[in-house]
Amino acid sequence: MKVIARVFGVLVGVWVILILVGFLLPGRYDVRRSVVIAAPRGDIFPLVGDLRAWPRWAAWLARDPQAKVEYSPATTEVGAWSSWTSKTQGDGKVTITAVRAPGDFEYTFAFTDVGLVAQGSVVLQPAPGGTRVTMGMAGDLGRSPTRRWFGLFLNRLVGPDLEAGLSNLQRASGAPR
Repeated sequence: MKVIARVFGVLVGVWVILILVGFLLPGRYDVRRSVVIAAPRGDIFPLVGDLRAWPRWAAWLARDPQAKVEYSPATTEVGAWSSWTSKTQGDGKVTITAVRAPGDFEYTFAFTDVGLVAQGSVVLQPAPGGTRVTMGMAGDLGRSPTRRWFGLFLNRLVGPDLEAGLSNLQRASGAPR
């Protein structure tokens, strides 16, 4: 019986330590990836700045061609939105928050099935050989130690999707690779 009590005590101690450390972890995350695409900003921005063009390059939409996607009547201006439901990619909504063509596009990404909201951006800057395209996602993890632990893995979870999106965007823009 003492062995069981000790094991239980150790497990509770580890659990308490993990929770306390969780409160000390960063409360925000910021994941960014970039690539130079051999095309002018004016050729790339229409793919980024119109939510109806996103299925041509967005990684999560490519993974589920059966996803149900809906759009607001306008898809290129502040306040425009796109929402989706997917059995494999979850449910969510993108709402445009800023459009500064041909350089900056900002949006809010709401993952409605998990209650997470992120700020996304796509920045297009002139660069030698074309346009440097930087995609990013940042957000607040709140005070939850569980979400803060999860935040430690977001770079590895979200980063590959951003990289795939950049690769798809390069292909969709018709730029040589």
